Amino acid sequence: MIEFREVSKQFPDGTLAVDKFSFTIPSRRLVVFVGSSGCGKTTILRMINRMIEPTGGQILIDGEDIADRDAVKLRRSIGYVMQQSGLLPHRKIVENVATVPLLTGVPKKKAYADALELLNTVGLDPALANRYPAQLSGGQQQRVGVARALAIDPNILLMDEPFGAVDPLVRAELQTEITRLQKELDKTVVFVTHDIDEAFLLGDQVVIFEKGGIIAQQGTPDEILARPASDFVAEFIGADRGKRRLSVSDVPARDGELLLVDQYGHPAGLLESNDPLLAGTGPKSRSVSNKTDQAGDA
Repeated sequence: MIEFREVSKQFPDGTLAVDKFSFTIPSRRLVVFVGSSGCGKTTILRMINRMIEPTGGQILIDGEDIADRDAVKLRRSIGYVMQQSGLLPHRKIVENVATVPLLTGVPKKKAYADALELLNTVGLDPALANRYPAQLSGGQQQRVGVARALAIDPNILLMDEPFGAVDPLVRAELQTEITRLQKELDKTVVFVTHDIDEAFLLGDQVVIFEKGGIIAQQGTPDEILARPASDFVAEFIGADRGKRRLSVSDVPARDGELLLVDQYGHPAGLLESNDPLLAGTGPKSRSVSNKTDQAGDA
């Protein structure tokens, strides 16, 4: 569990990035921080591993104030994935993945063997282990970044807009991988994005920020979509846009699926016809809920 108690961050130039932020992240959940640039979400994420030091308040992990821990040891105990993967270009993939275990005293043979297993875990062929980062695609590099973050088997994994620099198809694949890994590895994941669709797709809990690290709304994707807390939230999540208000078309789709269209009649996705949300309704009257809308968008 990660607990923020009235945490603030003011930078030397006087910018107040975060103002008395209080929030608790439960263990073994994937929590997404989402908001526009400058809202404080990345600053809050980086204060968890003390890459940025707060100027006020407390951050506790499992009841322990992180200010009382050695900053370097704290960082090495927490997985961290950034947007550009951050791989060391002059080191082979296996060496990149094994970096932190080697620094913490794990024997080289074991560190490399574990690294090969992790490549398989994140969906990469271990045969890539002896290549250099420049020889991999952007999506492959991001998978290596995830493998490196998992190399010390951390309880907490921080992900700072990790898929923002890859193309949409690769991004969708990586999103699927993160969902799978979370279910298999049972980590506490804090994920930062500016993309509300990505937030709703991935998050067990979603936190929408306004400027200054102020929480505009937090809850499950269902709760936020169904009951936006303010006009700001409604606008941010696109509650009034066509893609949030889908209906089922009369046009036949593949067996067992229905074609979803937006308010203008444009195709927006497919939905299995046996979805309980559609039970007992006719094609013309079937209005798809916001939850279903996300399935269609994805």
